[in-house]
Amino acid sequence: MSQTDQAQKPRPFVDLIISIILPSVILMKLSGDDKLGATNALILALAFPIVYGLYEFIVHKKRNGVAILGVISVLLTGGIGLLKIDPQWLAVKEAAIPLCIGIGVIVANKMGYPLVRKLIFNPTLMNIDRIEDELGQKQNTREFEIRLDRANYLFAGTFLFSAIMNYGLAKMIVKSPGGSSAFNEELGRMTLLSYPVIAIPSMIMMLGIFWYIWRTVNRLTGLSLEEIMVTAENNATDSDKTQ
Repeated sequence: MSQTDQAQKPRPFVDLIISIILPSVILMKLSGDDKLGATNALILALAFPIVYGLYEFIVHKKRNGVAILGVISVLLTGGIGLLKIDPQWLAVKEAAIPLCIGIGVIVANKMGYPLVRKLIFNPTLMNIDRIEDELGQKQNTREFEIRLDRANYLFAGTFLFSAIMNYGLAKMIVKSPGGSSAFNEELGRMTLLSYPVIAIPSMIMMLGIFWYIWRTVNRLTGLSLEEIMVTAENNATDSDKTQ
C-alpha cells in the first residue's frame, strides 16, 4: 500500500479532534480577557477546521459538496461571532446547512441520482452484479427499486433530524451576544455536545438504513450477507472469471 493510499484512509479520530474537540476546548478555556480574548480565541478555534478542510481538499483532493458546506458553515459561524450578530441567527445557520443537504438528497433522487445508491448500494460494498441477476431471475427488480427509493427518503430524513436537533441545541445553549467570551464558551459547549447529541444518533440512523437495504436484498434475492457483501473471496472469484 502506498503512502498516498494510507494518507487518504478515513481518520475519524483525527477529524473529531481537529474539527470538534480542539475548537471546543479553545472556545471554552481561552476566551477570557485574561487569556486570548473572545475575538482571538474564536479566530484560533475556527482556524483548525478551516485549515484542515483546505488541507484535505488541496493535498488529498477530497472534493465533495458536504466538505465544502462544512467550511462554509464554519465561516458563517465565525462571521456571526466576529460581526456580533444576534445569536438567534446561529441557530438558523445550524439548521439551514443539514436542511439544505436533505433537500439536495431529495432533489437528486427526483433527478435520477439517488445518493443511497452511490453511498451504500455500490460495487465497492455490495456484489451488485450478482444481486441484480438474482433480482431479475425472481422478477423483483421493480420492488427493489421502490424500496431503494424509500431508503433514499430515510437518508434525507437523517438530515432533517440533524437540522431540528442543531436548531434546538443552538437555541438552548447559545444565548449570549456574538463577540463576547460568554458567546465563545457557549459555542464551544454546543460544538462539543453536537457529537453525542446529533452525530452519533445520525450514524445509528445510517446503520439502520444499511440494515434496511441489506434485509431488502436478502428477502428479494435469498442471498446471504456473505454473498451480498464484497469480500476478498468475491474479488478473487471475479478476477478468475475475467481471466
